[in-house]
Amino acid sequence: MNCKHGAFLLVASPPSLPLNSGPKCVIYPKFRPTPCAFLQAKTTLWQVKKARLQIRASAGEDGDTANWSKWIPTSALAADKVLRLIAGATASPVGQYIASPTTFLHSVDPRIKLVWLLALVVLPARSHIVMRFGLVIYLTLLSVWTLPKDVWKDQLGRVYLLSGLLFITLGLGSDGVPPLVQSRTPPPAMMGLPNLPLSLRGYSYVIMKLGPLTFTRKGLSVASTAACLTFIVFQSASLCLATTTPEQLASALRWFLLPLRHIGVSVSEIVLTLLLSLRFVSLVFDEVRNVALGIISRRINWKQLTVLETIDLFFKYFRRIFKNIFSHAEQISQAMIVRGFKGDSGSHKIYFLSEPSFSAADILSLLCLTVLIGAALLSERYLV
Repeated sequence: MNCKHGAFLLVASPPSLPLNSGPKCVIYPKFRPTPCAFLQAKTTLWQVKKARLQIRASAGEDGDTANWSKWIPTSALAADKVLRLIAGATASPVGQYIASPTTFLHSVDPRIKLVWLLALVVLPARSHIVMRFGLVIYLTLLSVWTLPKDVWKDQLGRVYLLSGLLFITLGLGSDGVPPLVQSRTPPPAMMGLPNLPLSLRGYSYVIMKLGPLTFTRKGLSVASTAACLTFIVFQSASLCLATTTPEQLASALRWFLLPLRHIGVSVSEIVLTLLLSLRFVSLVFDEVRNVALGIISRRINWKQLTVLETIDLFFKYFRRIFKNIFSHAEQISQAMIVRGFKGDSGSHKIYFLSEPSFSAADILSLLCLTVLIGAALLSERYLV
């Protein structure tokens, strides 16, 4: 059958076809087809930019950074500063005997020095606040007179810093926050009693207020006791070790402990342990300082190290310190074995360099101690 009509090809347009184009596109095969509108459409790609939030602290409206940003330590500078601080802190002799210059304390009997140490530990806790600060001033002047200039500057600075931080913390923290509970005691008017008269001298429990914190008389008492006791204990022990040899201290302690031998106390072992400990303290500080100076002298480029590498280097530093300390301990034990020590402290004789003697300096120091104890007792009784 002959058909006079041409065949049509129907093509459905996709959903992305523009709105202005028809729903269908008709192509007659006998003619050259025209491209459909959806083939001529160009795809547009939208580039999404990531939002970046940058915070910058500035000192003013001009955008300049503040001066405090320069004080923030980086990892490179912080590690180098820590090692330099360790080397500087252990540079001054801590717990070591200083032979020169020879002063009045060098000639005092070590037994009297131990009595002084015991009295200086007990007196601050049982005396008036004026007496506590008086003892601090007395030890400060004695340190300036006895120790070399570089030594007393270094020691007093650190001990004063520690005591000052302790004073501020306890002064504001012991009684600084007001209690939330109320007193259960009823007012005097409800009990038929007259009100208590106010003090004529203007007594006030609260000394000073710093925002929510309060500095009271109780805080002053607790802070002064703790701070003064800390300063007196540290500085008096430092003065005693700086002006007395380890052998003299061991001999004085042996003299006090000899009566305990009758109840089974091993006095010889205690004295030997004390003597070895006093000699070993200086070796510990020397090793800490020498290893720190060894790392500083290597001129390590800390900026090229990561945080983990810096931490690993500090772990190696502490491991090296303990290794050297144990090596020194082994050398000391071998030296004691060579000199005839067999583990029995009672049978091993300890040779002290000098026998304790009593002189005019000892009598004067005992008189000063008696005056100090009397002043402490009078201050507790008469000073309010």
